[in-house]
Amino acid sequence: MTDETTGPETAEEVWDTRYRESGRIWSGEPNAAFVEVVGELPAGRALDLGAGEGGDAVWLARRGWRVTAVDISTVALERAAGHAAEAGVAERIDFLHHDLAVSFPEGSWDLVSAQFLHSMVEMPREEILRRAACAVAPGGVLLVEGHMGFPSWQHDHPQDLHFPTPEEVVESLRLPEGAWEVLRSEEHVRVQKDPEGVPRERTDATVLVRRL
Repeated sequence: MTDETTGPETAEEVWDTRYRESGRIWSGEPNAAFVEVVGELPAGRALDLGAGEGGDAVWLARRGWRVTAVDISTVALERAAGHAAEAGVAERIDFLHHDLAVSFPEGSWDLVSAQFLHSMVEMPREEILRRAACAVAPGGVLLVEGHMGFPSWQHDHPQDLHFPTPEEVVESLRLPEGAWEVLRSEEHVRVQKDPEGVPRERTDATVLVRRL
């Protein structure tokens, strides 16, 4: 979006605008695939990329994890911090503002999670996920969950946006041979309600890799 006085919106402005459209954009609950994978892991240090309103971060913190939650939108982060305070886990979550196309948090984590890290604006997703892999501590895991396409009820969307297969995600990570183990690389179908509240099926992809 452009005009003669302000010029093009930045990615941060686009996402801030998106979050201001409603008091809550997401359900506040982690998706089933995330719960299935992370529920089997011992609590440790977690990095939540694209944390949004903090649903995953709060869920992790309630289960004993120490979480670093990162998002490009300050609106989302303020909302997430409020949800963490309401849940009584604010002291277990550090909320950091990053445009992951530009900067990345320093440190290493037992779990690095990228849940539906798709963007309405151009974003170097493969490069970000490679940096995410580098942030995994020895013995830790990288969990990447992504859509395999737009929902059937959404017709107004970019036609050239590519949703990678699990195999493409693994390949794009460029993991050094012998240093990583691929635990999951699969598609799965889940049910999501459309804007009218009707349950619909859509296909997602899960990639889980462990650093040896």
